[in-house]
Amino acid sequence: MKIDVREEIATAPLGRYHALIGILIGFAVFFDGYDTFNAAYVIHYVMKPWHLVPSQAGFLVSSGLIGFMIGSLLQGKFSDRIGRRATLIGALWVATIFSFASATLANSFVSFCALRLLTGLGLGALLPVGVTYMNEYAPRRFRNMFSLWGWAFGFGAGGVVASIVGVYMTPTYGWQALYYVASLSVILVVICHWTLPESLQYMAMRGKGSDIARVLAQVNPTKSAAYMAEDATFELPEPTDKIASISSLLSPRYRGRTLAVWAAAFCVLFGIFGLTGWVPTVMIQRGETFAASFGFGALIQAMAFVGSLFCGTIADRSHRPRFAMAAWWVGGAVALATLAMVNNHALNVICIGLAGFCILGGQNVLNNFTASIYDTEVRGTGVGMMLGVGRLGGILGPYTTGLIQQTMPGSIGLFGAIAIAVLLGAVAILFARPKPEAA
Repeated sequence: MKIDVREEIATAPLGRYHALIGILIGFAVFFDGYDTFNAAYVIHYVMKPWHLVPSQAGFLVSSGLIGFMIGSLLQGKFSDRIGRRATLIGALWVATIFSFASATLANSFVSFCALRLLTGLGLGALLPVGVTYMNEYAPRRFRNMFSLWGWAFGFGAGGVVASIVGVYMTPTYGWQALYYVASLSVILVVICHWTLPESLQYMAMRGKGSDIARVLAQVNPTKSAAYMAEDATFELPEPTDKIASISSLLSPRYRGRTLAVWAAAFCVLFGIFGLTGWVPTVMIQRGETFAASFGFGALIQAMAFVGSLFCGTIADRSHRPRFAMAAWWVGGAVALATLAMVNNHALNVICIGLAGFCILGGQNVLNNFTASIYDTEVRGTGVGMMLGVGRLGGILGPYTTGLIQQTMPGSIGLFGAIAIAVLLGAVAILFARPKPEAA
């Protein structure tokens, strides 16, 4: 009896095993979200002692993103060849070790940037592997919502906790507290060693029949007898002779959608990291209190998850994820343009919240959309390359907006440049035509 693994996953009801996957991936990506944004809270403490100009201060954020970019690009080779599980656990170990090193050894601009780059090598793999994992376990009817409640919730929660630690712990324990907390990921590494399964679609691609039967029986217990039957054979109706590589992503089969998601990710992540990297410092300059200025980071992350849920719901129901993302990003650009023109406390709160809701919310849907447009053998590489190219934009975002502030004091140039970048991302995503079954 032949069993189509992908169809069994797509039609399975949501159950306890899905919850286990979602919780584990959510916690893994939590540390990605936490570390991605915590460098923004370091700037306030080290800019004067280390005698940094704004462009150098922006590089405190960008240095980690260089590691993120390299990690995102490299993880596809590993996750598509040795598996999602081994790649994720290895990345967690790298992030854990160098987060602790950042807290204990970073005492200058150079040492901080070097250690953040090394930490980013591990962190950069967590999000693309997490997105791939969740996509490959997602039932068809809940493709976006299942993924978003897993990795997107974890990523957003990580950003919120980074803000809380920045507000309440750094005044007493110094900025190093941010990285001592980050190194608690060692607990998750041990748990994942014991409980995290391999991706079902990856196992099917590698012909691991007995393992597939065992995991499928837990995913859908009502059909466990059929899965465990002696005559059961498992197949994955996708090409299995492709070698995951950049050239395969640029082949005629994928080229159009690949270039479109790369362009969208580059522009939007330029805006996201330009915004999150500078918002605490800029809001202090605009007259906000220390606690309120650091709290804007938490507001962005909280609203990002809410925006993800709304955008994901519309994408699932309308089957038009490209148009949902484009609409979200246009809304975010309008919010930032308003900030550029008006400085008022209530309006600052509203517009920063809308920017998180729209810009980061749409980005979360882009991650899942990208996973859905590639076949299993190149999915890890596809998601990793998209995030790698996007994080190149993220590297340039804080640094470029720092340069803008050197030549154009104030926040008008900062918010204006980010708004333009996000608008360009909205245009680019409209050209990313999904494969028919992804809709």
